[in-house]
Amino acid sequence: MSIKLTVRDLHAGYGAVRALMGVSLNLNQGETVALLGTNGNGKSTLLKCLMGMVKPTHGEIALEVDGCVHNLVGMPTQEIVGLGIAMVPEGRRLFGRMSVEENLLLGAFRPLARPCIARSLEFCFETFPVLKDRRHQLAETMSGGQQQMLAIARALMGEPRILLVDEPSVGLSPLLVSQAIQSIGALKESRELSVLMAEQNFQQAVRIADRGYLIVHGQIVFEGRDVAELTQNDLIRARYLGLSE
Repeated sequence: MSIKLTVRDLHAGYGAVRALMGVSLNLNQGETVALLGTNGNGKSTLLKCLMGMVKPTHGEIALEVDGCVHNLVGMPTQEIVGLGIAMVPEGRRLFGRMSVEENLLLGAFRPLARPCIARSLEFCFETFPVLKDRRHQLAETMSGGQQQMLAIARALMGEPRILLVDEPSVGLSPLLVSQAIQSIGALKESRELSVLMAEQNFQQAVRIADRGYLIVHGQIVFEGRDVAELTQNDLIRARYLGLSE
């Protein structure tokens, strides 16, 4: 079982606003890739393109699953989910007036995931015990950290092979940010996931990343083949580490 996501020369925007200009990157089987950049540089737009929520104006998005290549450009979001890609959106986007368990069940609408609902629920409750304790509680009444756990668990209910995570640190305290990032890293190992994580918190992102890209003004300006290359890059040292030569 193999999977690979490849983006080539991707352009996208909103009306006259150009958000992505020639973005190319790839995500290989079983790795965690960090997409680094501050707000407004195109990270969320890229993930939305991958999920079919924003249509690119140019470029390619190819998903290779067990030797079969799928062109994701123009494909409806539900079909992309059906191929094994799930997204944890920025701001969590839960159904606030529904219970924890109802939110989780909605994550399992993918046909291949439906026979696994009981097993997936058990896994999510083992991974995030607080969700089991609060399974009948309305999602909107939970703390920010608990809601982030629920958003991650809801994505896992779809039995994905690729997990896209958009800004998991937003709105969380430093301790909860650390816990959220750590849980994503642990899940990647236990579920054999490939993870593309858009994040502006460099120090937390590199805790679990194998490698990463820096996106500035809609363009990839640096690709680090490992964490050491990321930390040694001049732009990252200046923008994220407060260091300069």
